[in-house]
Amino acid sequence: MDYTNQAVALFDKHATAYENKFMDVSLYKDSLDLLCANLTSPQASILEIACGPGNITKYLLQQSPDYKITATDLAPKMIELARQNNPSAKCEIMDGRDISTMPGSYDAIVCGFGLPYFSKENTIQFIIDSSLKLTKGGILYISTMEGDYLESGIQKSSSGDELYIYYHQEDYLVQTLLANGFTVIDNRKKLSTMTNGVKVVDLIIVAKKG
Repeated sequence: MDYTNQAVALFDKHATAYENKFMDVSLYKDSLDLLCANLTSPQASILEIACGPGNITKYLLQQSPDYKITATDLAPKMIELARQNNPSAKCEIMDGRDISTMPGSYDAIVCGFGLPYFSKENTIQFIIDSSLKLTKGGILYISTMEGDYLESGIQKSSSGDELYIYYHQEDYLVQTLLANGFTVIDNRKKLSTMTNGVKVVDLIIVAKKG
């Protein structure tokens, strides 16, 4: 079953609340700074997947206002907020599973916590497609909630809404990256709390295309 429409409806419903809670990305500053440090140009072209209200885009533009960022999300209200928060970025409605249809190539592809809404098969294909869309030496930044994939399932939020969450495992993410010509620059884990109060381990991987 495809749970995408359920996720889009929920993120549209709570877009403003999500913005209020997650615009501050300081918990992930270290990994985002590492991403920026590995970009060879202050005018790097960046494709962001599942941008939400534009929190990561805003942080990246604070580091280099000349980054050429295309920020994408499937939730229309999230894109509205992303445009408001980042007037200089190009913000578009797009399914992150369709990056192979995007024109041109990119110096970096960023997917901050989009993978919890991608199945394992979608995630593997996303990494394959990212390898094809990145320039040589391009950077892929992904973050997700780590856990046994077999434990993926419906989670109830603090508001009582239900959402299907996919957990992903470091082993197959790294194996897929290596099999598609990436070198893992860094992978790190952080403890965070979901909106329903559940403690989760966030896995962040920064990889470079060979």
